Amino acid sequence: MRDFGVYIHVPFCAVRCGYCDFNTYAPGDTGFGSRDDYVAAALGEMAQARDAMAGDERPARTVFIGGGTPTMLDARALSALLDGVRETWGLAPDAEVTTEANPDSVTPESLAALASAGFTRVSLGMQSALPHVLATLERTHRPENMGRAVAAARAAGLSVSLDLIYGTPGESLADWEASLDAAIALEPDHISAYALVIEPGTRMGAQLRRGEIEAVDLDTQADMYERADARLAEAGYAWYEVSNWAREPGQECRHNIAYWTSQDWWGVGPGAHSYLGPRIGPDGSEAAAERWWNVKLPRAYAQRVAAGESPAAEREPLSEADLALEAVMLRLRLAEGMPVAALPEPRPREAAALVADGILDGRELIGGRLRLTLRGRLMADAAVRALT
Repeated sequence: MRDFGVYIHVPFCAVRCGYCDFNTYAPGDTGFGSRDDYVAAALGEMAQARDAMAGDERPARTVFIGGGTPTMLDARALSALLDGVRETWGLAPDAEVTTEANPDSVTPESLAALASAGFTRVSLGMQSALPHVLATLERTHRPENMGRAVAAARAAGLSVSLDLIYGTPGESLADWEASLDAAIALEPDHISAYALVIEPGTRMGAQLRRGEIEAVDLDTQADMYERADARLAEAGYAWYEVSNWAREPGQECRHNIAYWTSQDWWGVGPGAHSYLGPRIGPDGSEAAAERWWNVKLPRAYAQRVAAGESPAAEREPLSEADLALEAVMLRLRLAEGMPVAALPEPRPREAAALVADGILDGRELIGGRLRLTLRGRLMADAAVRALT
C-alpha cells in the first residue's frame, strides 16, 4: 500500500520575483474576488476528490501547502484548508504538515495559530543573506527578518526548513559562503539549496537576453554546490537528496520523499499536479497509474469547480515502462540510491562506465545498489540517461 499525500497550491505573491516561472500572481491578478473565494474553490476541489477516490480511503500522511506565498493567506484561511484535508481524507496521527512562507509574511501570532491548527513544519524562503543578491532576485524581505521568523517558528513548536538559491548573477563564491554560514547559524532542522535556472519568459530571462546581467557559469555553480555540501556536513547536516540536507533522518521532508519514491498524492489548486499509481477502482476493476494537472489560470479553475466540473486540464496514463523509467529518474537522486535490480533493463557496461567516471560509487555497485558520488550528484541527469 502506497502512502498518500496532499499538495495545495496557493497562487498568491506580494510581488512576482524576476526569476520565478511558477504559477503565481500578484494581488489583483488572481481572478479570485477575494482570498476567501480561493479557499472556497480549493475546498470544492477536495469535495470532488472525495467522490473520485471513493473506496480508496487513505489518510494523508503528508500535507504541503506551497505557492506562491501561502502565508499571504491568514492563519484562519490556512487552517480551513487543513480542515478540508481532514474532512476529505483524514490525517494520519503522525502527519507532516508543511507550509511555505516568506519571512516578512509571518508573525509570532500567525505561526502559533498554525501550530495550534495542526501544522508541524514551516519552509522559509531565505534564498540569500546578502542584500545585493536578494535585490537581483527581487526578493522583498530584509536579511534580519529571517532570524526573527526562525525564532518565532521555533517558539511555536514548528520544525524549520530554509530554502537557499545559489548561482544568482553577480553572486560570488564568497557571497554564497556567507549565505551558507548565515543559514547554518540559524540552526534550522533542514536546508534546501537549489541552483538558479534562468528560464525564458521570466523578467530575469529578458535581462539576460538583453545583456543586462550575466549568468553564473556551470563550473562556478558546481563549486558552490560542493562548498554547500562540505559546509553543511561540517555543521552536522546529511544530504538525503541531491538538493536537500537534514540534521536528523526524522527531519527530512517526508512529503518530497513521497514524490521521489512514487507515492500517491492529490494536488489541489490552479496548476497543481496529481499522481495516483496502479490501484483497484471503486468497481473492483484495475486502474492504471495516472498523472493529471489542473488548469493554470485561477479564474478558469474557480469557474470549473463552481460548475461541478473537474479542474483537470490534461491527464496522462502511465504504463509500467513509464513508471520504471520515472523510478530511476527520481530514486537515483536519493542518498540511499536504488537497487540495480530495479533498472528497467540491465545496464552493466553503462554502470561500470559511470563508476570509472566517478559518478557512481563502485563499492555500492558491487553490493547491488546504484548510488551517486558527490561528483555524480552534479551529473545526476547524465547518469539517468546512461542507465535508461
